Amino acid sequence: MPTFEVPGAELAVALSDEGGHPVVQLHGLTSSRARDRVLNLDLGRGLSGTRLLRYDARGHGRSTGRKVPEDYRWENLADDLLRVLDQWFPGERVHGVGPSMGTATLLHAATIEPDRFIGLTLMVPPTAWETRPDQAAIYRAAAALIEADGVEAFLAGTRGSTPPPATVAAPETWPDVADALLPSLLRGAALSDLPAPEDIARIDVPTTILAWVDDPGHPLSTAEHLAQLLPHATLTVARTPGDVEGWPEVLRQDVERHG
Repeated sequence: MPTFEVPGAELAVALSDEGGHPVVQLHGLTSSRARDRVLNLDLGRGLSGTRLLRYDARGHGRSTGRKVPEDYRWENLADDLLRVLDQWFPGERVHGVGPSMGTATLLHAATIEPDRFIGLTLMVPPTAWETRPDQAAIYRAAAALIEADGVEAFLAGTRGSTPPPATVAAPETWPDVADALLPSLLRGAALSDLPAPEDIARIDVPTTILAWVDDPGHPLSTAEHLAQLLPHATLTVARTPGDVEGWPEVLRQDVERHG
């Protein structure tokens, strides 16, 4: 499996090359390509006839990272993404897809290089703007708990939470992150927010927003706000696991239409 060096990390990258349009697929915080597949968030499984690039973000999955919270700020992850695209798809406009932290990474990258993307499929956008400070406090508390009592204590505290209705069929999983790096990843997320609304409003590409209900870490309010800000956005809301099962087909149609 090829790796790609970025400042402070080596990224594990995989390209499924069937010709056709370039697509880059990202994942969420503490997840990876492998874990998103288990969680039914691997929308790329519904694609064929594309050049589909997947990689594990720094500190996640098979990629390396440092114990430096600032490394995991969303702006820095966007810089990693743009470096990856320059390497694999130089000079091409790409369709981007990803959940949560992946959505945040794509939005930051699209504000930096708006001409790099031809379309976006944004999944379960995270807390942002007015809802971000409370989530940041949760991340900082989790990082402190892990350092004091270990990852198992952190996981035990999350097991009693009620999952969103659209994810009730998902199996239990664990962070695909080295224990020693997890506090830094969480603190990096706590330092992060989506781009300013006025910057997002200038992302002038077709965008599909896929959200679900009853998830405080991925509130519908963020998805709705993004749908209002982005000039060419449509919003689809999942309420059952069956709704999420249809998301790969949404991505396939997005890539076909936007490509």
